[in-house]
Amino acid sequence: MTSFGRIDTPVGVLGVLSDGRAVTAVGWRTTAPPEADARPDEVLEAALRQLDEYFAGARRAFDVPIDLGERSEAVRAVLTTLFTTVGYGESLTYGELAARSGTGVPARAIGAVMGANPIPIIVPCHRVLASDGLGGYSGGEHGNGLVTKRWLLEKEGALPAALF
Repeated sequence: MTSFGRIDTPVGVLGVLSDGRAVTAVGWRTTAPPEADARPDEVLEAALRQLDEYFAGARRAFDVPIDLGERSEAVRAVLTTLFTTVGYGESLTYGELAARSGTGVPARAIGAVMGANPIPIIVPCHRVLASDGLGGYSGGEHGNGLVTKRWLLEKEGALPAALF
């Protein structure tokens, strides 16, 4: 069974999917997929509560179970390393995450791994930066990826607030 819920946030409406055992997806979507059940399960309720607390400034780490789905071992290792070792208010470069993961995935491929992250915000791909700036971000409402990334990093204190 898949449960779907949504939450309004300062960076848009987030849709969250759970299979009852773990969060399986977070994304900028407002409608449930056809297979989703309208009744939230406990994991979904916890994820929505934790996301609300995060955006309210009352939560710095997520402790809901996650399921990254079918991913290669290397992609799973990179995303797990990000989830378990890069905390609120921290950032690192694509190269630093590549090295930290120990997978042999080159720095230039880490951006693609971040783009394949099925659980943004909870698995904090917004905290991964290019060596010469923000890098990219595939999250956020259509066309607002970098604005969303900057907002999240500013909220966490990982970037100074924009001057304009």
